[in-house]
Amino acid sequence: MTVLQADLTWTGRRFARNQQVRIEDGRIQAMGKLGLEVDVRLERRALLPGFVNAHSHAFQRALRGRGETFPNGRGSFWTWREAMYQLVESLTWKEFKSVCTHAFTEMRAAGITTVGEFHYLHHLRDDDYALDALVIEAAREAGIRIVLLNAYYNTGGIGAGGAGVGSIGQPLTGAQLRFRSKSVDAYWKQMDRLDDAVDGDLVRLGTVVHSVRAASKGDITVLHREAKKRGLVFHMHIEEQKLEIEQCERAYGLRPMQLLLDIGELDFGTTLVHCTHTDPGDMAVVRGCKARACLCPLTEANLGDGLADLASVGPSCLGTDSNARISMLEEMRWLEYGQRLRRMERGALRDEAGEVAPSLLRAATETGADALGIKAGRIEEGCLADFVAIDLDAPTLSGWTDETLAATLVCGAAEEAIADTCVGGQWSA
Repeated sequence: MTVLQADLTWTGRRFARNQQVRIEDGRIQAMGKLGLEVDVRLERRALLPGFVNAHSHAFQRALRGRGETFPNGRGSFWTWREAMYQLVESLTWKEFKSVCTHAFTEMRAAGITTVGEFHYLHHLRDDDYALDALVIEAAREAGIRIVLLNAYYNTGGIGAGGAGVGSIGQPLTGAQLRFRSKSVDAYWKQMDRLDDAVDGDLVRLGTVVHSVRAASKGDITVLHREAKKRGLVFHMHIEEQKLEIEQCERAYGLRPMQLLLDIGELDFGTTLVHCTHTDPGDMAVVRGCKARACLCPLTEANLGDGLADLASVGPSCLGTDSNARISMLEEMRWLEYGQRLRRMERGALRDEAGEVAPSLLRAATETGADALGIKAGRIEEGCLADFVAIDLDAPTLSGWTDETLAATLVCGAAEEAIADTCVGGQWSA
């Protein structure tokens, strides 16, 4: 048993003083004014739940700078998508492992203690699934908790189809073949093999359909139902780009979100990534199903895909997606500032802003943990003992008070304010 006490501890609504956290076997057994002898005293530190990164593509860390300025040898530059496929075709076993380990290590330094790795680069050659286990190894080496969100990717795009007919999936070609799941049965056989790597709450699995571009309606239905049967969370990219919506409407006569709602059975275990162009009425139905959105503001801005409107999306979690910049502080900040622009356009900034810092911190902790199906993201009894310690003397926090610390952190601090992280009661420093 360990009793931990920082100068300030996050309660879920505010920072409070004189709070102790009792930890046993990697979990929080009690929190509050416990009056116990302290084993670990974190002076000049504030204690937060560890940040939860609900959506990452670790290998894309190697694209940093390349999608913007990388020359393609033809006198011009790669687009981001071209650069991504060029990277996929060139990555070796060693390079893939190295970039994943680097990305996860960078996340840990940024206060992230759990990552939901939306993993679709499976193969070195043919259908060997050689890269799946490497992601888990990389997470172990970086000391980060991981939920491997293993992706089903069967088609290379939505075909012509017709309203009411359904998608005619385009075949996978080139670099996409390294993403391939030959069939639903092949996907679940690989998931069964990966079960051997599951390690309590340190390594877990989740089910993914990459997008409506990558699977038929029938396959999405079967995969979602089997995920529920197995008690696995279900994630999917949805309505990130307008082109995807247009193609889906031509093939199915429905927008992608409407296609999912037509399948039915969305629930608390479902997380839909991006929802950038989702119709507010469709999103209201999704919220009624207790499903959630995952937003990735830095990547969505980097790719120029658009800005989701939280007035319709509702509470969401956060992800670093392409890892062009790994910072949950900046993800929170960009999320808020983007929404401020929207509120200003409606002339309602003061009326709708609400409690900014608590809601942003919930998105970076509690909601992300819910999306990954782990009991974390909160400093309360029964939760995993995952924390981030904030350096109260960090220059970017200068001028804070007990009342303003949360807002100062999420709206103005840099990674210099991250003093240390703890996963399962084990501190990194």
